[in-house]
This record gives sequence, C-alpha cells and structure tokens, in this order.
Amino acid sequence: MSEPRRVLLLTHTGREDACEVAREMCKALTDHGLVVRLMESEAIVLGLSASAEAPVVEIVDNDTVHARGCELVVVIGGDGTILRAAELTHGDGTPLLGVNLGHVGFLAEAESDAVEDTIRAIVDRAWTPEDRLTVDVSIYQGKELVASTFALNEASVEKAARERMLELVVEIDGRPLSRWSCDGVVCATPTGSTAYNFSAGGPVVWPGVEALLMVPLSAHALFARPLVVAPTSTLAVEVLAGTEGMGVLWCDGRRTFDLPPGARIEVRRGKEPVRLARLHEAPFTDRLVAKFGLSVEGWRGASERRRRAGGA
Repeated sequence: MSEPRRVLLLTHTGREDACEVAREMCKALTDHGLVVRLMESEAIVLGLSASAEAPVVEIVDNDTVHARGCELVVVIGGDGTILRAAELTHGDGTPLLGVNLGHVGFLAEAESDAVEDTIRAIVDRAWTPEDRLTVDVSIYQGKELVASTFALNEASVEKAARERMLELVVEIDGRPLSRWSCDGVVCATPTGSTAYNFSAGGPVVWPGVEALLMVPLSAHALFARPLVVAPTSTLAVEVLAGTEGMGVLWCDGRRTFDLPPGARIEVRRGKEPVRLARLHEAPFTDRLVAKFGLSVEGWRGASERRRRAGGA
C-alpha cells in the first residue's frame, strides 16, 4: 500500500478570515484523500482534530513541527506567516505555497479569493518549485562564534536605543570598505529586496538574479550607497569597540540577537535555499505592478508598436 500524500498546513490563527480559509482548505484536501498535518496549537484554534476512524488530519507537537514526509507546505496569511513557515521548515526542502491574506504579500502565490483554484492545483500537483537564495548569518564576539542563523529576506544590524547611533565598520570579502555612524545596516537577498531593503532605499532585484545586497540606514558618511555584490561574497559588519550602547541583529524580523560593542556579524550565501511553489508563470514585472499598484497607463508594448508601424 502506497504512502498517503501529505501537506503541512500553517495558518495565521490570529485572523478569523485566515482560519476560515484554513478550515475550508483542510476539508477539501482531506476529501480528496490527502493527509493534512497541523501544529497542535493551530489545530485547537481551528477546532480540528485527528481520529482513528478518519486519520486524515495529523496533529504534531509545536516544538517538533516539520515538513518531512510532506509534498507541500500550505501557508495561509501574509508574508510574515510565510517567513514563519520558512523558519519552522528550514532545511526540509519542502516547497512553500502561500495564500495571501496580508497586504502586499510578495512571497505569496495565491490570493484568498481563488481558494478553489489553489485546492485544485494542490490536488493535481499543478505547481512548479522555485528556489530562493538565503543567507547564513554568523555572530562573533571576539573569535568566539556565539550564534548562527539564516534569513530569507534580510539580516539587519540596528541600534538598540533610539537616542544613540551605531559606529560600524563594513567589510566585503575580507577587506574594509567604510566606517559608518548610522542607525544600522541591512544585508538582503533578492527576495528581500522588496521588503526592508526597499523601504531603506535599496534597489529592487529580480529573484532570478543571484546577488547579495547591503544598504546603510541613515548613515552619516560621504560614501553610504546601497551595494550589490556577488553571491559568492561575504559581507561583514563590526560594531566598533568604542560604541556606546548596544546593537541588535534582526533576521527576517523574527529572530533577534544582542550585539555588544566589539560584535562581528558575517553574512554569506545560505547553504539551504528556501523553495517556493509557483502556480503561475507570470513575469516578476507583473508581480511588481500588481503588488505596488504601479501605473502603466499608456503602455502599448513592442508587439502593438510593430503592428501600428506595419499598418502606417
């Protein structure tokens, strides 16, 4: 007897509309014979449970949740929920399919008003995987490695106190580049280029481009421009020993680490990408226009121009 198909369902349970979509999706997927894996805490909120008679809902402990054995992770919420899913399943290699109930939702592939189409795509396996570059982040105090983590969007070094700026030295590939008195530095991936990096004035980078980004935050320096470097480069930020106060490292806005004076942060291409499930082949340009509501009024395109030129 073949192993049943499984999906892990993760939901922003703080939103009732997300819970409603999750219940609808769980019923539809189990009706099609798929096993739906749920975190215990989310299952309680959703009012779903497993039973010996109908073992189509699989409840797992919050501390041991993973996507191993699942063909897909279905995420219902906004980009923040997808980042949480990436954290919970990092290293499993299972694609994440986001159903957007947030505001912009750059990481999400489906919208909440197309749930039936999304269910059909899951059942029919009508999706394609797309790997997204991540960064591995190492935090040193002196020569000692004190913490390590990863990020899908960005790792940002920021000041901990509003009234004090950080004194930082930034380094690329083992060579010092500049000293900045600033609010912080954002080290981003192309996927994160439309997130914090975008708000900080960094460039938008197409997801298919392999690169790392570094953007200073309110730096008092003659040279303080956003940087785009090779994916093989190593970015480093050092909090100068004489800096007053503390810094803090944020990874994807979810994981934080204190940075005392003398701390060093190294950011390099991640060993494990995050795999997204794609339902559509729409160009990233269309996604930008749709998510940011950009005006393209008056555009005719090359084919229309050629048609007009031929008929002139």
